[in-house]
Amino acid sequence: MIGDAIAGVVGKVIDRAWPDPAQKAQAALELEKLRQEGGFKEIDAALEAARMQTEVNKIEAASSNVFVSGWRPATGWICAAALGWHYIGRPLCDWAILMTGSTVVIPQVEVGDLLVVLLGMLGLGGMRTAEKMKGVARN
Repeated sequence: MIGDAIAGVVGKVIDRAWPDPAQKAQAALELEKLRQEGGFKEIDAALEAARMQTEVNKIEAASSNVFVSGWRPATGWICAAALGWHYIGRPLCDWAILMTGSTVVIPQVEVGDLLVVLLGMLGLGGMRTAEKMKGVARN
């Protein structure tokens, strides 16, 4: 499985990183304990979930039905337009309103919620898996 492959790569890194045989043996022992205790199961599960999502994405993208294949691009364009409005359009409008002396107030786009959607679409949701692996506690 993936965990065994990772253990093999980490084993090679251990061989090169610790020239002292005692330190090398200790690091190898810790790696083997982690492998035996199922420490790589979470990584395997995350990689399998990402692989399955990729397959779903391929099937959706190949669909001739615009409601199946088009939702992701539509959501991406909406996010891009909203970010463009937030960082370019609104500041320019605010400046123009200020120059004309008007008191019109333009509503703001909530960028935090928007970024959650956009980053998830871009596949950056895996950052949470990396945090879990590093032991960062968060709900």
